[in-house]
Amino acid sequence: MQLTRLPLPQLRPFVRLLWASEPEGVPIERPGAREHVLPTGGMHLVFRLSGPPLRLFRDDEDARGYTVGHAMVGGTRSAFFVRDVSLQTRSVGIMLRPGAANALLGAPEDALAGRHTPLEALWGTAAGFALEQLHAAGSPARQLEIVDALLGARLAASTAHRLHPAVAQALASMAGWNASDDGAQAGAIRRLVTQSGYSHRRFIALFRGMTGLAPKQYARMLRFDHVLGRFAMNPEQPWADLALDAGYSDQAHFNRDFLAIAGMSPQAYRRAAPKSSRHVPVRAAAGRSNFFKT
Repeated sequence: MQLTRLPLPQLRPFVRLLWASEPEGVPIERPGAREHVLPTGGMHLVFRLSGPPLRLFRDDEDARGYTVGHAMVGGTRSAFFVRDVSLQTRSVGIMLRPGAANALLGAPEDALAGRHTPLEALWGTAAGFALEQLHAAGSPARQLEIVDALLGARLAASTAHRLHPAVAQALASMAGWNASDDGAQAGAIRRLVTQSGYSHRRFIALFRGMTGLAPKQYARMLRFDHVLGRFAMNPEQPWADLALDAGYSDQAHFNRDFLAIAGMSPQAYRRAAPKSSRHVPVRAAAGRSNFFKT
């Protein structure tokens, strides 16, 4: 069961969505179960309210993994990560917009990108206090009210209230790039640099500091998001048609990109039939390699 809603109006320039989830009935145990979590192109703040701390794996063959904690920040990524899902948990999460990290977490996006960071490393003892408040909440709706209040207080205390104008302009321009080919995107990025008035190096640094990704990586995530969205609407549609619609030069290019981002081929993704497009169950270690690449 999952409850989602928009944040308070003052938080909407920084927060896309709030969600709270909890198992229906007794949590189901699935020893050894894992999933690929596919990138969204953004950051996430998550509080785990039941079960063990979040456990991640460095790759599909990692048998031991490592734990992160019960409150953590998932930095912007350009590829999947692997997590343990052997026990259903209660959680509260926040999907952040570009530029939110400085305002709400006290660190730029690029410092947190590509990894999970315990919230305590950013908020100090306030992270534990937030967990205590959420544990004491009586319902998912109340949990989201608490998150709204916590983030609102941090925003009010922050001086980092703006997305850099050059990055804001670039993101607005890139919104329609989800189905453009590589050549068109490369030319468009050059135009964005020129329009910004900054050197290429400075513009890339500004963009990465606000989004966690370079412009080319960000555009790649937009295109991948476009593919997943079209697939979700019609799972029977041929991958070749989806690749063409998204602006890929050929099927081989699409397959390489999909494998690099999702950690499995398009065909394997279709066979997995994920209930949620970005949370893909994976098989036990015995059959793992063939499952991902065929």
